[in-house]
Amino acid sequence: MQTQPKQSQYHFLKQNIAFLLLVFVVITSCKNEPEPTPETDFCASIHRDETTSLSQELEALNEKMETQTGVYVLEDGSGSMVARAWLSEYAEETIDIQYFIFSLDNVGLIACDYLIRAADRGVKVRILVDDIMVDADIEDILSFASHENITVKIYNPGVNLGKNLFGKLKTFTTDFRSANQRMHNKTFIVDGKVAITGGRNIADEYFDYDHEYNFRDRDILLLGKVSKTMNTSFEDFWDSDLSQDVTTVVDHLPTNTTEPNRFDALHEYACNPENFWPQVRTRIANLPKTFKNINASGKLVWLDDVQFISDIPGKNDGTNGLGGGGRSTTALIELVKNAKTTIDIQSPYLITGSLAQRLFTEATARGVKVRILTNSLASTDNLEAFSSYQSSRATLLKTGVRIFEFKPDAEERISIMTGELQETLEHKPIFGLHAKSMVVDNKITVIGTFNLDPRSANLNTECVVIVNSPQISEGVLKGMETEFKPENSWETTLDYNPDAEVDNYKRLKTWTRKILPKSIL
Repeated sequence: MQTQPKQSQYHFLKQNIAFLLLVFVVITSCKNEPEPTPETDFCASIHRDETTSLSQELEALNEKMETQTGVYVLEDGSGSMVARAWLSEYAEETIDIQYFIFSLDNVGLIACDYLIRAADRGVKVRILVDDIMVDADIEDILSFASHENITVKIYNPGVNLGKNLFGKLKTFTTDFRSANQRMHNKTFIVDGKVAITGGRNIADEYFDYDHEYNFRDRDILLLGKVSKTMNTSFEDFWDSDLSQDVTTVVDHLPTNTTEPNRFDALHEYACNPENFWPQVRTRIANLPKTFKNINASGKLVWLDDVQFISDIPGKNDGTNGLGGGGRSTTALIELVKNAKTTIDIQSPYLITGSLAQRLFTEATARGVKVRILTNSLASTDNLEAFSSYQSSRATLLKTGVRIFEFKPDAEERISIMTGELQETLEHKPIFGLHAKSMVVDNKITVIGTFNLDPRSANLNTECVVIVNSPQISEGVLKGMETEFKPENSWETTLDYNPDAEVDNYKRLKTWTRKILPKSIL
């Protein structure tokens, strides 16, 4: 398998403008072109089953899907990737995709191949990606978008694609607030019936496939009623003036985007077993059987009370400077205010201001037990965010909240890591936390894209699913309880934190972030 450039070098953009110069240099120098691989017998063995389709698999559930929402939590990265792949393979009408990051690494290239093959069958594919974190050459994107059934739009362009370094800096200099308003939503909607949302972007490390660093993340699969709300949200973003067709973002269009064999190398790459293990293809082929078993076993929970809440494009009117909040922020504040007994949170980035600290102080004063799991200095991919968390950590602890920090060598990573990767590597990759989840009073579960930081609260558009179900909460809490255990995380107190578990160099880098401006945090 090819090892692709790491995404962690980009993640700090979400928190600190001070390192934009470095990031822009890295982004503009990256090239991820798939190398053609010899056609193998394996390529001929992965054709889709022509006897089935998504509508056939869902036929028995059609009546239930009109009035209820089927909910299934996708905990492991491999399973979440397989679900997306199978849905792409058996989509019949539409695939609508909205992501903050879509990288052309191993997983990204294979995802593109699935989408092209869907488009070849006549499926209309629409992809909306935020401009600032696009990790692909413009030629590759335009070639992909040249398919007659594929349309690609870029959200809030002007800071990356089609811009040189000086153009990017000019955008941030002349329109700082607008340049920092990013689309952090992540949705994957097929035929308007089935949808996936949650913390995962499209890149190796979100699906437990990276050789060095992976994320412990969480998605949620939704069938039926709430998918209509998600469709409406996607259309709002797609039709927004902030979303522009990729062909209008660049000044010069390459000439090789109409070659008839332009997708051949991508297909050969994707179907080469060295790049996508046969065991994973087998899981995809067996997914209808697995889905039937999940539904029959009761793990697919049908509910009346499921909400999908998304911020609107542009987030807010900007009358409060870099503040202003949004729909997702308001919904989460109300959940914390109304908590009666417990609040359990997972957030990779934990930067609390006076509002959040006041909410937690009031909750603990009511007798609510609050626990938060975030990244440790040893596991974080974002030193800028960690340095801000580090500065407010003691204040947050004084509110009565218990804080746990994820270990980079958490024992849990062995059980959630893709089995094929474990068999291939002699070492075990580091894992960092990326799940954005909350369980309130053991009965209300929130899974989405919202980080506990000012950027998610005020600038990035975010989306969350709120599920009122003790059964779903029980399953999510089971995973959380495992991650709170000493073998997977350290508990930080006013007298102890695990910062010393890293070398002096990383601690020094974190300290230097404190002397830089945090104006967009």
